[in-house]
Amino acid sequence: MRRAMVEKLSEGPISVSRLAAPLGITLAAVVQHLQVLEQSGLVRTEKLGRVRTCRIEPAGLSVAEQWIADRRTIWERKLDRLGDLLVEPPL
Repeated sequence: MRRAMVEKLSEGPISVSRLAAPLGITLAAVVQHLQVLEQSGLVRTEKLGRVRTCRIEPAGLSVAEQWIADRRTIWERKLDRLGDLLVEPPL
């Protein structure tokens, strides 16, 4: 659900109610998901009058991108070592 929300937000700022409409969950559930995304630094919300608008926080995406890149490097090293073990002739 959160990935779908981030995907929609990548198109630009949108009100919470418009974000919730195609998701098939309650507005309260959308707000809970947004709170998690906001706490993680991926999304920022602001209230203007009666409308709460949310948008992607580019700096948060950079942090997530670095975290993923670090994990990718770790797993590539592990898989390289496994590959080396599998191709070594038995003693």
